[in-house]
Amino acid sequence: MAPGTLADDIRLKLGHLSPAERKVARVLLAAYPAAGFETVATIAERAAVSAPTVLRFVARLGYNGFPEFQAALRAELDQRNASPLSLYEGTEDTSEDDSAAGLMARSSRLFTTAVAQTLAETPPHDLERAVALLSDRKRRITLVGGRFTHLLAQYLGLHLMQLRGDVHILPEGDVERAAALAGFGRRDVLVVFDYRRYEDDKVALAQLTLERGGKVVVFTDTWLSPTSAHAEVVLPSQVTTPSPYDSLVPTLAVIETVVAGLLTALGDDAHQHLKHTEDVARRIGLV
Repeated sequence: MAPGTLADDIRLKLGHLSPAERKVARVLLAAYPAAGFETVATIAERAAVSAPTVLRFVARLGYNGFPEFQAALRAELDQRNASPLSLYEGTEDTSEDDSAAGLMARSSRLFTTAVAQTLAETPPHDLERAVALLSDRKRRITLVGGRFTHLLAQYLGLHLMQLRGDVHILPEGDVERAAALAGFGRRDVLVVFDYRRYEDDKVALAQLTLERGGKVVVFTDTWLSPTSAHAEVVLPSQVTTPSPYDSLVPTLAVIETVVAGLLTALGDDAHQHLKHTEDVARRIGLV
């Protein structure tokens, strides 16, 4: 089981920090993980606090000094940059039962624990904010994913389309994509799915959305996509799996939790929208 990241730990402790320590936390989260490799003096200057405040903050996280904090961050980055090939080559031979029954038992254990830990570590305020943004009918929702996670972007997008209007999957074609992004403004919400190895274009999309006054919601792994630095909401998931490929099962559980929240938030409006959609589908012979 992959442990939570430093960013997860910081987010969970925000409510227990002093006002000055919260300033340090926000500086680190805003440019995570790069900000963690700055000097104590630089972080203190950016947060407008004293150097001892930075050191007290690090101690709050359980580290015996700033070098130990940075060492933990470096170790985290090694995991963050892992590819399926490196994970496969790094897998050690074990004495576990490799029969079908053994594989199912191992998968059951890993997936059950990963889903439970993901939901337990999801900050309630982030889930509430995600639901609030996605249920706001004045906002336009655009979703985008990566090599594998475009499937999850489409999955959430299809649910949203049944519950409310003005929901779009970011087009793949260059001309269509540029046209869609050119119209972004303050009422836009970009939902990004980005997992290791992270894709550079997702950072550019998040930056553009933020510059235009829009909001960004990021679904990512526990090492946090670089897009997280530009996000209003970050929803990380465990990715533990019995294979070298990162699992998206816990992310699917988060998505379906968000959908359940949307049904409550939208109430009868969601019911009426779904009914209208079904009527149209039936009229043109789709159902």
